[in-house]
Amino acid sequence: MTGVDRDRPRGGLTAMCVAQTTSWGLLYYSLPVALVPISQDTRWSVSGMTAAFSAGLIISAFAGVQVGRALDRTGPRLLMTVGSVIGVLALLLVGLAPSFPVFAAAWMIAGFAQAAVFYQPAFVVITRWYGPHRVRALTTLTLVAGFASTIFAPVTAVLIEGLGWRNAYLVLAGILALVTIPLHWFFLNARWTSTSAQPAGAEPWQDARTVSRSRPFRLLQATMSLSTLALYAVTFNLIALFLERGVSYQSAVVAFGLIGAGQVAGRVVYSTLTAGMSAVTRTVVLTAAGAACVWALALVSGPPGLLVVVAVSTGMVRGCNTLLQATAVSERWGTRNFGALQGAFAAPVTIVGALAPAAGPALATVLGGYPAMVVVMAGLATIGVITASRTSTSGHSTG
Repeated sequence: MTGVDRDRPRGGLTAMCVAQTTSWGLLYYSLPVALVPISQDTRWSVSGMTAAFSAGLIISAFAGVQVGRALDRTGPRLLMTVGSVIGVLALLLVGLAPSFPVFAAAWMIAGFAQAAVFYQPAFVVITRWYGPHRVRALTTLTLVAGFASTIFAPVTAVLIEGLGWRNAYLVLAGILALVTIPLHWFFLNARWTSTSAQPAGAEPWQDARTVSRSRPFRLLQATMSLSTLALYAVTFNLIALFLERGVSYQSAVVAFGLIGAGQVAGRVVYSTLTAGMSAVTRTVVLTAAGAACVWALALVSGPPGLLVVVAVSTGMVRGCNTLLQATAVSERWGTRNFGALQGAFAAPVTIVGALAPAAGPALATVLGGYPAMVVVMAGLATIGVITASRTSTSGHSTG
């Protein structure tokens, strides 16, 4: 079958789903759960630890460019296995850190692991495996991995309560090693075959450097960065926004929790948008939906039930955007040099996603409140709709 790797391992998608869920659960969602216990034990500031975590995410964005290029040259087995090993070492260092600088260094090291085991390399692998049939597999992957926080946040909390945060991280490192290292080693390709270069109907395109410097590519990066900034800054700080709107703390927490359910639902909805809708149109529609949701959060002050509905809708757009990021490049430029292109495309989006949670409170402080911050974010999301409409590749996009 054209565009599908003939050496796709049996059980590869299942293995990738389990590895992604575990990697996200331990290398991303464990720290928010552990922040307060760590701070109480060590007196390290929560803001400082969060900044170290964000620095690691930024490192992962830059490292991801090289990871993508490496994936084009060889198969994912060694690269993603090494990423798991680095992740294990990083978590061990977190648990053993004698001082805050060592703790911060551990999360920066984790950034290299994240670049090799999180969504972007997984998207490359799935796209190479499934070619033009990639959307269903990508949807399955992101749906399963979407439960990473649901599974591993309580696991982390139980371990911290029973063992203390240091021993908990040693156990988490062991879980990461036992689950992800064998899955990456035994269920991923050692090398690519020559049959997995292009999806059906795609033309051979320019080299990765030419594409990444093109106007549509840059505008696509701008679109996703603006949308990510707005959606992440607002949803991460949703509780503070709702409290300023007069919503009770309990209702605000419920709304925040339902964003995750909205993301899962959005990933299911995305597959229905791929039929009969061009890549550019889909990008415009989803970016506009995100802007509309942020505007609603900026302008609607109640009742609480309506605010919860808007919050869930915003979560749905976030869920769709995950799959949009996974498919936007391959739909426009095919899968030749896809690893390099996906790594370059995702770098600014990942950086923005790392900075957005802190950008929200900082802007709210300057502007005098969270509602004013959300208005600014809604304006930025609207600019993203304009740039989205200009991401056409003049007839070279593929479905």
